[in-house]
Amino acid sequence: MPSRPFRDRDRPPNLSAENYVSGQVYRDAAVFQDELDRVLGKVWHFACHESEVPEPGDRRSVHHALRSLTVMRGADRGITCMADGRPIRTATRHGLVFVTLDDHAVSLDAFLGDSLQIFDQVFGDPAIEYEVFHFHRGTVNANWKAWQETIVDLYHEFMHVVLRTTQMTAAPMAARDLRVYPNGHLAIGGLKADYNNYKAYGARDASAAFPGLTVNDARFTPLFPDTTIITRGTVMRIDTVTPLDPHRTIVESRGLGIRGESAADRRMRIRHHNDYWGPFGRNVPEDAFAAEACEKAFGNGAARYQIIARDEGGQGQDDLMLRAYYKAWSDMTGRPAHSPCNS
Repeated sequence: MPSRPFRDRDRPPNLSAENYVSGQVYRDAAVFQDELDRVLGKVWHFACHESEVPEPGDRRSVHHALRSLTVMRGADRGITCMADGRPIRTATRHGLVFVTLDDHAVSLDAFLGDSLQIFDQVFGDPAIEYEVFHFHRGTVNANWKAWQETIVDLYHEFMHVVLRTTQMTAAPMAARDLRVYPNGHLAIGGLKADYNNYKAYGARDASAAFPGLTVNDARFTPLFPDTTIITRGTVMRIDTVTPLDPHRTIVESRGLGIRGESAADRRMRIRHHNDYWGPFGRNVPEDAFAAEACEKAFGNGAARYQIIARDEGGQGQDDLMLRAYYKAWSDMTGRPAHSPCNS
């Protein structure tokens, strides 16, 4: 088949508009400003876990939408947040603290809706409390959406040896359940992992699983636009991205365990977390490499379009979630993702 002529590279793909994204969404300065004003400045944003401010008077600095925020535990045990010396709206669900810069935003419950439904069993027992045992922050030289896509784009599983080995063959692709919720939130259920298939891991003790999960379960909820909650049976990770500019992003990752668990269980969770998700684990560094590789292509204009046209009936490695993500992005920015600067 003849190669595509170079002069044709600027032409949009011969696809319907929802099936591709312009590279301008990753690099245009005006697009980025609209993201700050119309998306990040309007939505509820995950700030921290309540265990990070456990006692009255405890506080934690948070960065969001190019602003510095302070999360504080009050004398009455409530949690508040300040921005520019003024209080901003704060709310919690399942111990997760969210803030919004928009005084007129809908309630947190209305914003999240049922998007955390796949974690209801995990968080459902009031006798079990969770706490952050791991935190790391790093800067990725890529647009913030490129990092979020490392979760939303399931096709990127092929990039990870550990996922090809433990996850992609552990359950049928048809067993996967990709869900789209209002406000751009997403969920991925039906994933499994067979850790026996990876020599360095081996089987996991069934008694160590979180409530409602088996040790081999894997569930993800990407919350629009910048947060992801992930479980792998025995451990939970919360990621949030904070853009610095169109080409640099802060990524914060938290590992959650059960408060009061034995020292042996805590060591196990730390090990399982770091195997996949620690700074030297088998996933996170590769995701950073992928995001920065995309930046090299889209950030300087070498790549003009991203194709998100896979349709596998809401299973397998369907691009359903990427399409839903960019529909929500377009609705909020007022810019069509396939042509954000030419509408």
